[in-house]
Amino acid sequence: MLKVGLVGIGFMGRGHLDNYLRLEEEGFPVKLTAICDIDPDKFKNIFVKGNIDVGTGTYDFSKYNLYTDFDEMLAKEELDYVDIALPTYLHAEASVKALDKGLHVLCEKPMALTSAECQQMIDAAKRNGKKLMIGQCLRFWPAYEYLKETVDSNRFGKVVSAYFFRGGAPPRWSYQNWLLTKEKSGGCLLDQHIHDVDTINWLFGKPEKVSTIARNIIPGSGYDAVSTNYLYEDGKVVNAQDDWTLEGDFGFDMVFRVNFEKGNLVFEKGVLTENPKDGKGFTPELSPDMGYYREIKYFANAIINGTPITIATPESTRETIKIAEAELQSADNKGALVAVK
Repeated sequence: MLKVGLVGIGFMGRGHLDNYLRLEEEGFPVKLTAICDIDPDKFKNIFVKGNIDVGTGTYDFSKYNLYTDFDEMLAKEELDYVDIALPTYLHAEASVKALDKGLHVLCEKPMALTSAECQQMIDAAKRNGKKLMIGQCLRFWPAYEYLKETVDSNRFGKVVSAYFFRGGAPPRWSYQNWLLTKEKSGGCLLDQHIHDVDTINWLFGKPEKVSTIARNIIPGSGYDAVSTNYLYEDGKVVNAQDDWTLEGDFGFDMVFRVNFEKGNLVFEKGVLTENPKDGKGFTPELSPDMGYYREIKYFANAIINGTPITIATPESTRETIKIAEAELQSADNKGALVAVK
């Protein structure tokens, strides 16, 4: 039975909490034993809702060991791994502490604010012989997995073009407004757009160059609207856009449209459609499970079975941050082409 400590029960942390409750109910050999959050009001079920439906329940916190100090939790608890759902600027520091304590680490996306911090996390995992995985949930999302299989199998031929979009209202639900503080979240580009940056990296590898135009709308938040073109040697046309200032009744949406030589895949409003070039379009049957559940189960199974992390290696998610760094440099220079290092 794996013993887990959950660090941070803000918006995404509650999503993780719900999935641990589900896994325990299903008899999966994992047990959440400790929860840490700097804000004690959360242990009274005082929360602010986010932009998608994760972790919206009322919880019985009496069955957990509760902490408001991460160091104290690490000192007192006997754990197998920690699940870190802290603000981005704390990811590297918290992950390294836990790894150096001899614990495996599952850390929320993005991996860190800089690729240098990512490397610190990787180095800590290696010197302690522990597993480190970043919760880039789209790598475990059924519709995106289907897209990945289509790309890798070449069943529709080569990719001709690809478009990714996500957007919604500003994330005003975070503790002390950290999400809308550039120095803590990296803005829309590193917090929300990073999902599609990671997807592009996962599907196609690092691009040679990027060109990003972006705009700051909310004071102090960094870039809030982003559009990036990714240049690949084979000439495929790839673009990703994000805007977290879409208010009113817009809600939240994530979209992709990938065109191949022999067909295309379109995902919008939560529905995936496959359109063969010579045949009738259809909706594939996919697992109803969200990526959050599937990534946690995958990570826990890797620990239980002693198998390597292959779907979201820390080296790969570090490369995602390198792409984002090039995008930031391009945006700062009004869309200038920037090589990805």
